[in-house]
Amino acid sequence: MPGKILIIDDEKDIRLSLRGILEDEGYRTLEAESGEQGLRMLGPGVDLVLLDIWLPGLDGLEILNRIRETYPHVPVVMISGHGNIQTAVQAIKGGAFDFIEKPLSLEKVIITSQKALEFSRLRRENRKLRLSSKSSEVHRITGESPEIRKLRRNIEQVAPAEAWVLITGENGTGKEIVARSLHLHSNRSDHPLIAVNCAAIPEELIESELFGHEKGSFTGASASKQGKFELADGGTLFLDEIGDMSLKTQAKILRILQEQSFERVGGYRTINVNVRVIAATNKDLHQEIRQGHFREDLFYRLNVFPLNLPPLRQRSEDIPLLLEEFVIQLSHEHNFRPLSFSPEVIRILQQHSWPGNVRELKNFVERMYILYQGKEVTVDMLPEDLKGASREVSVPWEDLLAIEQSALPHDFKQARSLFEARFLDHKLKEFDGNVSRLADAIGLERSYLYRKLKTYNISTD
Repeated sequence: MPGKILIIDDEKDIRLSLRGILEDEGYRTLEAESGEQGLRMLGPGVDLVLLDIWLPGLDGLEILNRIRETYPHVPVVMISGHGNIQTAVQAIKGGAFDFIEKPLSLEKVIITSQKALEFSRLRRENRKLRLSSKSSEVHRITGESPEIRKLRRNIEQVAPAEAWVLITGENGTGKEIVARSLHLHSNRSDHPLIAVNCAAIPEELIESELFGHEKGSFTGASASKQGKFELADGGTLFLDEIGDMSLKTQAKILRILQEQSFERVGGYRTINVNVRVIAATNKDLHQEIRQGHFREDLFYRLNVFPLNLPPLRQRSEDIPLLLEEFVIQLSHEHNFRPLSFSPEVIRILQQHSWPGNVRELKNFVERMYILYQGKEVTVDMLPEDLKGASREVSVPWEDLLAIEQSALPHDFKQARSLFEARFLDHKLKEFDGNVSRLADAIGLERSYLYRKLKTYNISTD
């Protein structure tokens, strides 16, 4: 994958010459006429910096020091004029990879750039190997339920491919962890993963955040800025909460996703990028399309490989493993004394609906740690909402099923479906057919509950 090289030099002719040499070799370039501008343009997508020693304002040695502090893994090649060799040697001691003398030699520029980029690549690979075991633990999808086993297999299959992925699931199910796991196991893992929370950015600023802007393009734009697409060049762009984008922004995103090129806000130069897109949402995009809130063409552009994350209530057998993971994690992070849970508490936790899913379970464990570190959590220590749930657990299951034991199916999934159908029918009558109240009472999102009722042909009239 071609590298991106930032050229920092106050002489326009030198910048044009370097750009021509490097782009002829297939590299992509950025240009800055001062050290301060170069620092603003520097980001995770830059693979190499060519830096002039003599610059207006901050000189090359000061800029080198700042680059080493902020991006220590990006190699810097110094450009020195006649009489600056001693300074260039000083720069090498300060962490520069090499130096090139003026007047520039075509062969020297190419060879030095190739060596610097190869050195950087090898260093990234070594760092990746050192961190791989730790990273795989951080981004591991915990659980041994059939749903999680299938999810892990799908991640292993799609991660090395270039296919775009759409992750769906309720809040707190771990969509960001899945996205990071996909990136970690992809061929782009030595390049950045840039995450964008589409719901957290005001609509008037989202174009600037995604595509960047030029100095003076709007009030407050005191300097040029790279956008998320540009920062993710060569790596992965994670668009979280994609369903919360406005239709106007969706139209622009679609064009850029198709062409992999764009202009910054207020700019005229076309920037080409190579990014893999992973998107995520907690919304039912099919329903959003029907209601006119989401573009159908954008959906099909993103939904190359869909991954749906099951809610925690559908994989309650994973709760003991998640509890163990959170206990170990919090013990190490905060030096807490070990915490444990009684068998009765674990049973209650497995029967709770967990509308906030894994995130809510982790918050619960942290709360118990604060209150009872070093102890075994028993039923009387549980919050009132879980104590109430434990009292409601004693449901007459046989009455609810209302069938002979001999008529029960032998297949577990069929049995679960049978119970779900009877349970939902029973509870819907209890709430006089009010789906919203039922959803709140049993901890399901309304869209998910409607799909379940439709699946089991339960009338909501």
